[in-house]
Amino acid sequence: MKVWLVGAGPGDPELLTIRGRECLTNADVIIYDALANPALLDCARQGAELFYGGKIAGNHALPQDEINALLVRKAREGKNVVRLKGGDPYIFGRGGEEGMWLYEHGIPFEVVPGISSAIAAPAYAGIPLTDRRAASAVSIITGHESDLNKGTHNWQAYAQSGATLVFVMGMSNLANICRNLIDGGLAESTPAAVVYRGCTPDQKTVAATLGNLPQKVLDAGLANPAVIVVGKAVDLREKLSWFERLPLFGKRIVVTRARAQASGMAHDLAALGAEVIECPVIRVDPLEDYSVLDAAIGKLGDYDWVVFTSANGVDYFFRRLNQAGLDSRALAPCKLAAIGPGTAAALGCRGLAADLVPPRFVAESVAEAMLQAGNLAGKRILLPRASKARDVLPSQLEKHGAVVDVAPAYVTVSANGCGESGLGRVDCISFASSSTVDNFLRLFGAEMLKKEPRPVLAAIGPITARKLEDAGLAADIVPPDYTVPALVAAIMDHFSHKG
Repeated sequence: MKVWLVGAGPGDPELLTIRGRECLTNADVIIYDALANPALLDCARQGAELFYGGKIAGNHALPQDEINALLVRKAREGKNVVRLKGGDPYIFGRGGEEGMWLYEHGIPFEVVPGISSAIAAPAYAGIPLTDRRAASAVSIITGHESDLNKGTHNWQAYAQSGATLVFVMGMSNLANICRNLIDGGLAESTPAAVVYRGCTPDQKTVAATLGNLPQKVLDAGLANPAVIVVGKAVDLREKLSWFERLPLFGKRIVVTRARAQASGMAHDLAALGAEVIECPVIRVDPLEDYSVLDAAIGKLGDYDWVVFTSANGVDYFFRRLNQAGLDSRALAPCKLAAIGPGTAAALGCRGLAADLVPPRFVAESVAEAMLQAGNLAGKRILLPRASKARDVLPSQLEKHGAVVDVAPAYVTVSANGCGESGLGRVDCISFASSSTVDNFLRLFGAEMLKKEPRPVLAAIGPITARKLEDAGLAADIVPPDYTVPALVAAIMDHFSHKG
């Protein structure tokens, strides 16, 4: 048994430490805070117990004494427990109190530091807390009203220190903080800023002077969670702000791909500043019966071509190939075709180069390219693919004299997405296949996509766009290349021009 006090970081889930992720993955129990990004819970293993212990501005899901008791109780059950705390456990996070409680009850524990919002939020807002031109020191100070009323703050010392001052938990007391600093000797013209929900796509920054910051923040409607920064370093924000300048900053984009395939696209969109909502409406599953594919694998030497129409097809084909005790060498007699660069890359991961990748990444183009590569009459072609797929490719190949064996390799089934409540305000919904359109409409209905303000609809290619048209919807974005990277680039281009 052991307890890990893990810093969740400031909001961006990618700022979780490697050690923190490892602890989450191995935990039997996770007790998480309100400021820990919910996406981090995706690291939890199946069956882990999850407890919400969030505390914001007096609204406590679990009082601190109940959290302490829960930590001890679960540890004494012999379980590995993670206490997931926003930011860093020991920077105004009561991690020290929880560590002391565990020590007093004989529970072994480990502290996994996290990136504090006091450091990260200003950095994402373009404010370096120390800089040779502005400040050689930084003070991180509680702004909580009950702490301010204890008389423990030396406002004159803060004002005369020349340090950048960072106040956390101080939004409800912002006016008093600014007034106390001015009374302590700081000029009203001192640069100051508030960074709201730093390191998230909802980040908003108000930069002003110490004298007018409270009114400007009130006008902007900012509240907790936020950090207050006071000092000359705030002026550097004008040139160093980078996060809020990202092309998709502040956009909420839905990715409807199967969860296993969504991570790459979600990562690319998040790197451009978007808030990504993963809403998998399809799931890729293995088949119950692999007799057709296994029989085809048993006679690979008889085929002239093996044609892969998706990276999933490559994955599941090789699972069965390996199950038969074979590897890539079994494909030596065959030429290989891949419908697009993503599928070709999946072959490349197995040490294989596709002999043919068509200029357009649709089934019709595969048939055309194979015909141009040589006479198909009498050629034997294996097509491992989804159990339900369009018949365009096999029928086109057979029309030119080829003998085509269609071997189901996997099945695409409906998934439950994220629930309508999980969508909220959405700027863009992306569809990476026609089946994602079908299942999204089954879950949410077409009318949802027609309401104003209507979300931008992005389709990976013309076939997916046609599915939207069949439902009375128009695709706003269709990239010239029918790939996920091209779809991401087209979404960025759309909003860059629009914005």
